Amino acid sequence: MTSLLRPLAALLSGVAMLVLGTGLMFSTIGAQAGAAEFPVLVTGLIMSAYFGGFIYGTRACPRIIRRVGHIRAFAAMASIASTMPILHALWLNPVFWGLLRFVTGLCLVGLYIVVESWLNVVAQSHQRGKVFAAYMAVGGVAMAMGQTLILVGDSLGFVPFALASILFSFALLPITLTPVAEPQPTETPRIGLRELFSISPIGVVGAAASGLLSGAFYSLGHVFGQRVGMSEFNTVLFMAVTILGGAAFQWPVGHLSDSNDRRWVLLWVCVSGAAMATLGFYLAFRAELALIAVGAVYGGLTFTLYGLCVAHVNDLVDRSRVLHVTGGLLLLHGAGATVGPTLAGGLMDLLGPGSLLLYFAAVLGAMALTAWHYIRARPLNRGEPGQKADYVLMRESSPVVLQLDPRGDDSVMPEASRF
Repeated sequence: MTSLLRPLAALLSGVAMLVLGTGLMFSTIGAQAGAAEFPVLVTGLIMSAYFGGFIYGTRACPRIIRRVGHIRAFAAMASIASTMPILHALWLNPVFWGLLRFVTGLCLVGLYIVVESWLNVVAQSHQRGKVFAAYMAVGGVAMAMGQTLILVGDSLGFVPFALASILFSFALLPITLTPVAEPQPTETPRIGLRELFSISPIGVVGAAASGLLSGAFYSLGHVFGQRVGMSEFNTVLFMAVTILGGAAFQWPVGHLSDSNDRRWVLLWVCVSGAAMATLGFYLAFRAELALIAVGAVYGGLTFTLYGLCVAHVNDLVDRSRVLHVTGGLLLLHGAGATVGPTLAGGLMDLLGPGSLLLYFAAVLGAMALTAWHYIRARPLNRGEPGQKADYVLMRESSPVVLQLDPRGDDSVMPEASRF
């Protein structure tokens, strides 16, 4: 175990800095686009470009890595990623920013692919569950903390961009100075959407819905707070508390789904989340502190949606196919995150800034109706006690990290993945 700690600490500290920079950039672009009075639809399109680059990168970056190797690819993409925040500060133009966000998404997914490949080299088979959980937890907490860094210096000036660039650059130090064997490039297994839908319609629709929700939240949450009149501090607090609420609810929701029909848990998560979003819409212009508290509960519910969908689909397939189906769900989640900011931004322009919460309620309501329909139409044929896969924390990442998911490895004890 001691031999694992040093490289694992280096890789996770590098990931934490990358995610801190990413979270800071989401808040900074939202704040500065709002101050520049960009239409919210335009801001949504800018943010969608990031997720579009992320999705494109899952296909393009492995080819680059196979051509030049992990180390050279990592150095090139890290160099480009660290320049992107500075370029944002040079020219306040929505088309230019959209291009920069696309390149940023592409580079960051390439960096995640390399780091996650190294994690697969470092972690032995019996350690994968713990490494996987640590990686997901570090990313989630760092994303919440990244939102607060916008309070350092002038949020509408150069400082946030410079700080994000510094974080991206500092992420290289612990990773590049730690000797880790270069992994062999691998092909990411894929599965057709039609086949995935035949396995679990609820899983397919839920993965896309979770992307629609998280993409819009990360991209437009700061704009929402700004436009409904929240103070800068309370806007940041709202974002951070909502994300941390998602982390806090992972264990109780996951434990509940492990011991009950996961589809019903997913249904009630959607219904409760829609109720919280509707309540938040009522509170948006009335009570900031109450809205922040509602945000914590809303995040606690909706940030478990993707993990519930992945666990439900894994209940229905053999372990040999876990990597295939989870990779397909990750792609659907990313597609939803790409579309979500644009849809939500258009709605906010049409109905006002508070309608972001109505967007959340509508997506969750549609997901609840979908789950209700398929629960009635399809009796559960697997996933009874003793046959179910464990629930584990899931978040946006590259498909490479799925190789660490202990549900796909018979040699890993199930308890390793539980929260």
